[in-house]
Amino acid sequence: MTRKRLWITRRLSDATLKRAARDYDVVINHQDTPGTAEELIAASAEFDAIIPCHSEHFCADVVARFSDRLRIVANHSVGVDHCDLPALKERGIAITNTPDVLSDATAELAMLLMLGAARHAVAGDRIVRTGAWDSWSPAFMVGKQVTGARLGIIGMGRVGRAFAAKARGFDMDIHYYNRTELAPDLAQGATYHGSVESLLSIADFLSLHCPATAETTNLMNQERFALLPQGAVIVNTARGALVDETALLDALTQDHLAAAGLDCFQVEPGGNPAFATHDNIFMLPHIGSATRQTRDAMGFRALDNLDAFFAGKTPGDLL
Repeated sequence: MTRKRLWITRRLSDATLKRAARDYDVVINHQDTPGTAEELIAASAEFDAIIPCHSEHFCADVVARFSDRLRIVANHSVGVDHCDLPALKERGIAITNTPDVLSDATAELAMLLMLGAARHAVAGDRIVRTGAWDSWSPAFMVGKQVTGARLGIIGMGRVGRAFAAKARGFDMDIHYYNRTELAPDLAQGATYHGSVESLLSIADFLSLHCPATAETTNLMNQERFALLPQGAVIVNTARGALVDETALLDALTQDHLAAAGLDCFQVEPGGNPAFATHDNIFMLPHIGSATRQTRDAMGFRALDNLDAFFAGKTPGDLL
């Protein structure tokens, strides 16, 4: 039987590439650069399947130019805001993602960002690293305590719940907003709020874990930042589109917010150059799922979806 042709657009984990080469006629982009629109269009005529990352954009005008050969896009990501789902489905192309397997890794990074932002990690590292640490006093670099504080979570899906579980280790009082209230066994005692505004009013710390959609773009804007308590800390490990970055800077420079911990930005790669001069913004380059264990699991999940599809079964993560 002729093996299905598969294009892998980025340099995935070694274990993933080895398994893919075993089961498919695979072409790998070893240059590890984002696939362009023209490359995606050309690939649709050459391959039966593509495993892309969030860096490849399947917008409607690109999908409209696809060949009929391409049958499935098995994303190596949970978020699919880089895919025009209606356009792909209209062409009869199956779309899958990789949920579950990156929840703990992303929640770990959210905890790192929350602690780093609250306890002056950027300034502290710079002071020691540059040899500028030449004094100490009880007033030196006093931060915001996490233990026992009220944590607001927007989006109590898999990652939000994983973060809540870790926050309980710090005895945080957990509150959340979600499109629907969770069953008690999932909420684990967290307090539900029926609106974002209600949640913001009590959140000493706020962590974003919802997808980027038309409804959530600039979810955190000037009006909503103003609803947070004075001295609050915001963490975003979800999508950069959720935060109005100009409004965030205003809230920080006006000392309404104490700090921010960010793993994602409106422009990626690159981030926001205006953030660089603010020591109270702790930043990482969108690496929430970047552990060896998680990268293997994401790659295998994408391949599981392909295997099921080409075996005539419904992929477990079909969107």
